[in-house]
Formats: sequence, C-alpha cells, structure tokens
Amino acid sequence: MENGIDKSRIPKHVAVIMDGNGRWAKQKGKSRIFGHRNGVKAVRDTIETAAEMGVKFVTLYAFSTENWSRPKDEVSGLMELLVFTINKEIKTLMENEIALQAIGDLKSLPKVCYRELMKAIEKTSKNKRMTLVLALSYSSKWEIMNAVKSLAKEIENKKINPDDITEEIFEQHLCTSSIPDPELLIRTSGEHRISNFLLWQIAYSELYFTEKLWPDFRKEDFKLAIADYQKRERRFGKTSEQLSNVMQ
Repeated sequence: MENGIDKSRIPKHVAVIMDGNGRWAKQKGKSRIFGHRNGVKAVRDTIETAAEMGVKFVTLYAFSTENWSRPKDEVSGLMELLVFTINKEIKTLMENEIALQAIGDLKSLPKVCYRELMKAIEKTSKNKRMTLVLALSYSSKWEIMNAVKSLAKEIENKKINPDDITEEIFEQHLCTSSIPDPELLIRTSGEHRISNFLLWQIAYSELYFTEKLWPDFRKEDFKLAIADYQKRERRFGKTSEQLSNVMQ
C-alpha cells in the first residue's frame, strides 16, 4: 500500500475523456488552441503516472468524429499540434518503453498526420511496458456501425452464419479488438457525459468525474482517480454475497 493505493489492484486499462481545454483558455482570455497546447502537459503527467503505477493501457479521447465540425482554424491547429506532439514525445515513449496505438477513422486524418502517426506506431511497436492508445477521428457509434457493416459483408459472402455471431465475434470487429476493456473511465471538467466514447467497451467500467479542467489535471489527480476506483465494489451484475462466496 502506497499513499492509500493498493499496488496489487491497479486497473489494467484506464480510458480518459480529456475535457475542458476550451474553457480553461477562455478563463485566461486566450484562444481554444492555447488550451489544447497546455493540455499536453496533462497528457504527459497522466502517461508517466500510469506507467509508474503499472497500468498497462491508457486510452485518450483526443479527437472525435464530431470535432471535425469545429471552426476550421481550431481543427487545423489541433492537427498541427498532434504532429508536433507525436514528433516531440516519441523519444520519451521509447525511453519509457511505451508503445503507441491509435483507434478511429484514421484514414480521415490529414495525410501528414496519418503518416507521422503510423511512423510513431511502427517505431514504438516493440515497447512492452505500457500501451498508449489515441482515439482520433473516433466515435463509438461510428465504430459500432463499422463493425456491423463488416459482419454484414461476411454474412453476405457466406463466411459466417448470423446465428453464430457472439459478443466475442462482434468484439473482434471493433477497433479495440486487441485491447482489454477499460476498468476505469476518467472525465475531466465536471461534465457527466460519455460523449460517444467506447460505449460497448465501458459496459462495466467504473466512471470517475472530476471538476478539474484538463490542462490542470496532474499526477495527484490521476492517483486520486485510482484511489477512488479501488474503493468501488465491481460486481458485474452479481450481488456482493455472490462475490464473497467466489473469493472464499
């Protein structure tokens, strides 16, 4: 036990909705992209702390399919920031044995973003300590529809029978097929919404909401989320008594 955190009960996968960059910038009389730039420090703190604690996967909701409808200047600034940050942080990822992955409609990204992202994923692919997953041009509805279309094609081509489709087979057609479901979802900025993020995967995740705006989120805030998670009883539809009997 360290600082009230049980090292033997660290979640394997933590997902994060990084919210509040725009409001943080507005409070300071700055543009929204100023908030996004300052959110990079929170990303770095979160990744470092997660790796130190033994978390194996961290998924960050970096850019949703709905975000494409934001003002053109903000979208362009975000894409430029993405390329700059990937190039700047790749040395740190390598030093800390962290692999980079990405989920979403990646082909919709600007060519330079897609190219740099793929290069970073390839370069870090052999790192084993932790995996950082960026959700880019991602939405859960898009992902589920994509999986349904993929399965429909397999049925049409007689590769699978509709009656043979199980949850496991469906999950193999999701972007996250190689990633375990998150045990914990963190959302910053005080909003209590899921915002079309990993809807299938968080069916049994613990949800943690904090008033902190994303650029102010630091290592201690991540540790508070983990400590809160460890106070929860994860029943997966069972009763407390059933869980107690299993553990005895």
